[in-house]
Order: sequence, then C-alpha cells, then structure tokens
Amino acid sequence: MTHQTFKAAAVQAAPVFMNLDASLDKAIGLIEDAARQDVKLIAFPESWLPGYPWFLWLAAPAWGLQFVPEYHAGSMTRNGAQMQRLRDAAAANDIHVAMGYSEIDGGSLYMAQTLIGPDGAILFHRRKLKPTHVERTLFGEGDGSDFHVVDTDCGRVGALCCWEHLQPLSKYAMYSMGEQVHCASWPSFTLYRDMAYALGPEANLAASQTYALEGQCYVIAATAITGQDMFDRLCDTPEKAHLLNPRTGKPGGGFSMIFGPDGSPMAEHLPEDEEGLVIAELSLPMISVAKAAADPVGHYSRPDVVRLMLNRKPAPQVVSFDDVPEVLVEARPGDGEESVADA
Repeated sequence: MTHQTFKAAAVQAAPVFMNLDASLDKAIGLIEDAARQDVKLIAFPESWLPGYPWFLWLAAPAWGLQFVPEYHAGSMTRNGAQMQRLRDAAAANDIHVAMGYSEIDGGSLYMAQTLIGPDGAILFHRRKLKPTHVERTLFGEGDGSDFHVVDTDCGRVGALCCWEHLQPLSKYAMYSMGEQVHCASWPSFTLYRDMAYALGPEANLAASQTYALEGQCYVIAATAITGQDMFDRLCDTPEKAHLLNPRTGKPGGGFSMIFGPDGSPMAEHLPEDEEGLVIAELSLPMISVAKAAADPVGHYSRPDVVRLMLNRKPAPQVVSFDDVPEVLVEARPGDGEESVADA
C-alpha cells in the first residue's frame, strides 16, 4: 500500500574515508536515526561508500594511482556481505534506503546506486551512465538498462548521480517513466569553488531544483561532507587543501536539500560542515497540482516535433551463443548452409 504522505530524508554526512566497514556502521546509524523520526525513505550521497575519490581531482592521474588499490579494496559488490548488512538494516527499520557507492565488478569500478525496500528486497541497481571528467580514469560506464523507476510504498522512485542531472535526454527519459520521488546523489560541493562556479553549491542545487520543477516530482538531494580524515589523507600540500575547499581549507561542502514538485525547497539547510539529516514530509497528491500546469512528457509535450529515443537493453561485454537467437549464429564452414552474412 502506497503512503500518500510520508517523511523522506537526505543524508548530509562524511563517510569514514576508504573504510568500508566503518562507513557501513555509520550508514546504519543514520538509517536507525531516520527510522526513529518516522522517515520512510532515506537517500545517501554519491559514492558515499567508501567515500567520493577526490584524489582524482587534486593532481595528475599518476599521483592518484597510489590510492587506487585501497579504493578498490573499499568498494563493494552489489550482492555481497556488505550489501546484505544494508538490506538487513532497511528491513529492521522498515525503511527504503537509496545508497550511493563504488561498485566493484571483476576488475572494474562503477559509480552505483541501489534502492532497497523496507523488507530488505533489492528494488533496483544502477550505474552512472557517464562518469564525469576525471571520474572516467577510475570508473566504467552504465548502459541503457540502468534507467529505473519502480513502484514502492513511497510512490514511483528513481535515482541519478551528480551531473547526470545536467543531461537533458537522461532526465527526460526518467520523467517519461512516471517518477514521483527522485533520489539525487551528489558528492560534497567544495572543489575549486573559487574558480569553477559549475562545481559549487549554487549551480548544482539549481540542477536538483530544476529536476523537481521539470519533472513535477520530489527530489531528495543528498550531498556528502568532505571530512577531516579525507583532508588528512589527500592534502599533503597547502595547495591541495586549497583546491579541496578554497573557501575555508577545512571540511565542509554539505548542501543537502529536498525540493517539492513545484521546485520549492522544503527544509532548512544545515551548516555545510554539520552532519545530520534533512527531513521533509512528502505528499504524493500534490504532484497532480504541478502536473496540471506543466507535464513535459504528457500534455505539455510536442512529440510530433521533438521526441526521445531510448535504448534500455543491457550491453554485456560477452554474449554466450546460448543467449543469441539462432538466426544470428553464423553456420560453421562445411555444414552445407549459408551464413547469415552470405544470405
């Protein structure tokens, strides 16, 4: 049964950098805190487990390679023991959990999000479709099968990471799936803030707010805090500390917020260096009011003029002959049959 009105929470906190088990302990504590406040859906920041890899941005890739083995070791699989801990926590606290994490699959990493139901069931896994800028030196890409909007007790819920909220076609694909509640996972807004406005809180909060306004949906925008332990590990020079947070040179960058389907902020900001939960009450019937004004995938569209093509098929690296339709399998030489290519 869908809750027509319920509380949602955006996490604003620092993980224990590159320590997966300790960060999981902290995540479960935040889940329990949210449940005590009757929250039904909690969303975590981008790559919160085991922490966003800011070492990618602070110097040449060769310098950052020293952290890669530890980062791989701190990443988690989508079906391992650490994920089970999150599933158990969701079930124990009767809460939906949207977690951002570094997923390891074989030898590759992906910027992943998983939505867990209040019974501990996996509702979807997804990977960031296109990692941003230097993220591509560490992470692989998702594919079309990673567009998910699913029915839950909190309405139809979907998720994207960070600058996926600047990709108009990806956003439109999500809107078309009837999304009512959107989990927007972001890192901390600290990097280069004195030289790159596009990486700061003003521009990126505007992206989350625009998503809510365009899609007429609630947006739970969760941002991390760049913690002191991350500064201690990565900032071996004053210049790196200045790059990581030019305004203060100290931990911060938390700007979590929840936006309504008309784009309105629904809570007060926490100080950017303060950990906690940003909580608001969501009312699904209010979406109809916003939709009445503008529904860009419905009455406010012109598909006869502009429309989107979406390929949601998985794109695996290896396909077994057992999975390929017989007509596509080329006949073996000498068996007396034409190949598909020759036909």
